[in-house]
Amino acid sequence: MTKPPHQLLKPIACFGAALSLSALAALPGVAIPRLDLTGYPQPAPGLKRWVIQPSGLLPKSADPLISAHPLDWRIQLIVGQTVTLDCNSKRLSGSGMTMRMLPNASGKALFEVKGPVAVISTKMACPDDQSSRSSFLSLGKQPYLVPYNASWPIVVDLPENVQLRWRVWKAETRQQNAVKL
Repeated sequence: MTKPPHQLLKPIACFGAALSLSALAALPGVAIPRLDLTGYPQPAPGLKRWVIQPSGLLPKSADPLISAHPLDWRIQLIVGQTVTLDCNSKRLSGSGMTMRMLPNASGKALFEVKGPVAVISTKMACPDDQSSRSSFLSLGKQPYLVPYNASWPIVVDLPENVQLRWRVWKAETRQQNAVKL
């Protein structure tokens, strides 16, 4: 069974759009479309600004149980640091992420991690033959989820020594009944 011509062109069109956006973002002095940071204050001293501009063109899931509506999606903000792991247990210690609404930015929010973020570790002597590896450690145990909104950027101010990663969470379309006690 062959696909209709319009379905064959979808992956090519998506790839072309992604390629043109990545090329546009790579050029110095070229703005990312829709990125508007008016109303956001400058980062506090010692903090570095990270910006996520959600795309309005995310591919829809082929799974009918996954919602195709952006109102059902969330973006997980993952604050962390890339460290070298050995036989010791390591984790990040620091203050959690806070959110403050900006009155001059029409409902937009600024997310911040203030204060130092440090790697804490056990101090065992590792065997000489054990290799070390690089890994990303996240700050905190619970996911920090924000609503998916392609109209507004997500602005996060973090200490210099940490990174921001993100991923999209999509809800199921199926709703389940709770048990009344």
